[in-house]
Amino acid sequence: MDEMNAPLHDEIFQVSSSGSESTSRIPSVNDNGCVWEESPDKIDVKLSIPGLRGQPPAALDLAITKNTATITAFGYGVWSCILRGECVPDSLSFSATDGNDMVPYIEVSLKKAKSGDRWGGFIAQIGEDSIL
Repeated sequence: MDEMNAPLHDEIFQVSSSGSESTSRIPSVNDNGCVWEESPDKIDVKLSIPGLRGQPPAALDLAITKNTATITAFGYGVWSCILRGECVPDSLSFSATDGNDMVPYIEVSLKKAKSGDRWGGFIAQIGEDSIL
């Protein structure tokens, strides 16, 4: 009977959530270019931004602050967003590879600043400086 009164482990309640969002600033365009999966302590994102078509993956980089992300091509900022929550910039894991139809496939993984916070997505708003 003691097993019935034992406390449950926190791992039992750690649920992941996932979804997709548009990477376009145009409200009527839903390209589903951002696919995300979050757990209580991190978020993993896969970006496929149509405006980057033809850009070599080796020329892409990602700059992260606690609440913004900026993709650069050849050192020029070409796409940015405000994140839905705060992250730990030093935890960034980033890779860019060849994707379908010459659109680079970008993978991002970040730790959340506050473990347990639910972002419910990755992109709060596309940056005004995005030229794509």
